[in-house]
Formats: sequence, C-alpha cells, structure tokens
Amino acid sequence: MHVSLRSLTKPVLHGYFRSSCSWRVRIAFALKGIQYDQVPVNLIRDGGQQCTDQYRKLNPMQQVPAVEIDGVTLSQSLAVIQYIDETRPGPRLLPGDPIKRAQVRMISDLIASGIQPLQNLHVLQKIGEEKVQWAQHFIDRGFKALEPILRETAGKYCVGDEISMADICLVPQVYNAERFKVDVSQYPTIKRLNQTLLEIDAFKVSHPSCQPDTPADLRT
Repeated sequence: MHVSLRSLTKPVLHGYFRSSCSWRVRIAFALKGIQYDQVPVNLIRDGGQQCTDQYRKLNPMQQVPAVEIDGVTLSQSLAVIQYIDETRPGPRLLPGDPIKRAQVRMISDLIASGIQPLQNLHVLQKIGEEKVQWAQHFIDRGFKALEPILRETAGKYCVGDEISMADICLVPQVYNAERFKVDVSQYPTIKRLNQTLLEIDAFKVSHPSCQPDTPADLRT
C-alpha cells in the first residue's frame, strides 16, 4: 500500500448533498474511517455553482464530486472509490477474488453508467416537463436488469457477504428511485439489500438528509 506524508492531509470533497456520485464517495470515506472536509457545490443555486470557472478547474466536466486527495484532484466517483481502496487501510471495497471483483465492477458500472446518468440533473433539465416519466422509465429499465443479476450474486450484500463498491452504488440509486416514485417493491432483492445497508452506520452518516449543505426542510 502506498503511504506518503501527503496522505496525512485530510481529503476535501467538493459535492452536493443529494448527488448520487457525491454520496458514493461519502459512503466510501465512512466505511474506511477516513476524516475529510466538505465544500458544498450547489447544483441549482446561481445557475449551478458547478458551472463557474473556478469549479471547472477542479472538474472540467462541471460535475460533482471532485476530490482533492494526496496532492491530486480526482473526479468520477468510481475512480475515487478505487483509489481510496488502493491507498487506505480498512475493509476492502473490491474483493480479492477475481470473479467477485468483476461482479462488483459489473454491478457498479451498470448503475453508474447505465442508470444514474440518464436521470441526473443535467439530463432532466433538458427533458423538461416529461422529466419524471423519463427518470422512471430508465430507472425501471435498469432495475429490471439489475434484479436478476443480484439474485445470482447477492448474499447479505450485493456480492456475497462483504460490503463492496456495488453496495456503495446501489443505495444512492434506490434513493433516487424513491424520489421519482418508482415502485421498488417490484424488485425484492434490490429492496432487501437496500434496507439492510441503510442500517449500517456508514450509510447513515453519509445520507443526504444530514450533510452540511442539506436544506433545513430536508433534514431528519
């Protein structure tokens, strides 16, 4: 494991309380027991703070998160999670077994590439009045594929009995599904796994309802 003096400096997460990708990174930090600072990037206020020239220097895609860690700035949540896993002690977020590791990456990519981008804020702003139906359609489409995969791979968690990057991706996506009134009861494996994971402290403390930038009316 690579450890340097730079790793002693707290990482900085530039994110948004309700961003799936930001939440994934918060979960990973919590699972690893990593202390970090947060800099809120409001995706709605002032036309979207991610669109400023200052933020574009951190993340040229003008998305969250951007993570300053070990002297570099990383974007793309799965890349950040895998970097954390490779450089920090604590529970492994990708299994040692190559088949299970491939399954974790498959599930993570299905969610992070095949579902979430189609119902993120930038896309929905382009869709207009049909945005809810659009989001429901693509979440249902993705969950119909994900449910039988998880029936094959799941134990207590998405892949076997150890929490992994797949679980980190699943919970924020189910949260989005519920926001858009998708009937998650159609997907019993997804629903069971989500309920189990939400009882774990790392998923609780990273939840959108309790972040520094969570609006008062959405706090619990």
